[in-house]
Order: sequence, then C-alpha cells, then structure tokens
Amino acid sequence: MKLIGITGPTGAGKTTALGALEELGTVIIDADAVYHRLLAESAALRAALAERFGREILDGAGGLDRKRLGAVAFSKGQALSDLNKITADFIRKELERLCAQAEAEGRNAAIDAIRLIESGVGTRCGAIVGVLAPKELRIRRIMAREGISYEYALSRVEAQPEDAFFRRHCQYILYNDAAKTREAFRAEALRLFRRLLEPA
Repeated sequence: MKLIGITGPTGAGKTTALGALEELGTVIIDADAVYHRLLAESAALRAALAERFGREILDGAGGLDRKRLGAVAFSKGQALSDLNKITADFIRKELERLCAQAEAEGRNAAIDAIRLIESGVGTRCGAIVGVLAPKELRIRRIMAREGISYEYALSRVEAQPEDAFFRRHCQYILYNDAAKTREAFRAEALRLFRRLLEPA
C-alpha cells in the first residue's frame, strides 16, 4: 500500500487535491473528521479529557460539551498543549487502524491532516504533499466559504504555519494560485498523484 500525507493551511485547496486522489481510487482518511468522531464516540477519550480538565466539560448524559472544553483549553497556558497531547494518541491509533483497513482491502490511502508534520503522523507516510496558496487568496476563499469577516479570516490564516514551514517539511508542493482554474489545479494534482502511486 502507498500512503500519502496531505497537509497545508486552510483555504489553499486541499479539498480539490483530495478529490483528485479519490478519483484514483485512494482511501481518504480525514484526521479532523476522525478527531470529531472520537470526541463523540470514545468513552476512553472523554474520560481522559475529563480527568485533565474536570467533569464540567461533560454534559448531563456523559457526552462532551465541546464549547466548554474549548473555553477551558484556550483559557489556560498549558491546557491547549495538554489537549493536543491527550487527543494525539487516540487519533494516531485510529489513523493506524484505518490505514491497516485500507491495506487489507488492497487500496492506497492518504491522510489529510493540517498538523500532519507536528503530530508525527507524517513519518508513517511514503510522501508528504503540501498544498499552498497565496495568503490573500486563502483569506478570500475562507470568507466566501464560511461567510466570515476579513478580520476573522485573517486571524485564522495567521494562526497557522507560514509557507516556509510546509516547504521545509513536505517532499512535494502543489501551489494553487489565482492564475490556475480549479480544473487546472485538479489536473496538476492528478499528474503528481499518479506518479506517486505508481507501483514500485
């Protein structure tokens, strides 16, 4: 099985790149979706979070109140780091399970994760592809997609690593600037992924 890591900042065009991979029959493993599913379904994760952040992050039925967790995690110095540390182990195990499932099915897989490099998950990938785009273009895309203000979109963009970080850690870069149509960018992604997925 070939395993590709896909990363890059929000608004760069990862969805289009992932669509190209899906077109090639690749199993897409979305780390963010895995995280949200685990928060809802994993009693062990909820227990670990409650032990660290207090039972007030749970609702009356024992489920996780994500707003309360966010308020606690973002308000205390070490808390966010602890949240990432606790959830990372659970996410990594689930990603490994999903990769093993794809391999058992005889299919290639791609892990889509904004923190692919920082989490260490990227070390499992045979190749890491960074999807990048100019900052102002990303801001406009996020505003249009989510109906948010320029200031809020800018704050989200500036909270993420600079392009230099991705260029330093990714073996391949797909650059999605304003000169490319969505179709042209998809075609470029397809060419790269076909090459990466060729049997050795």
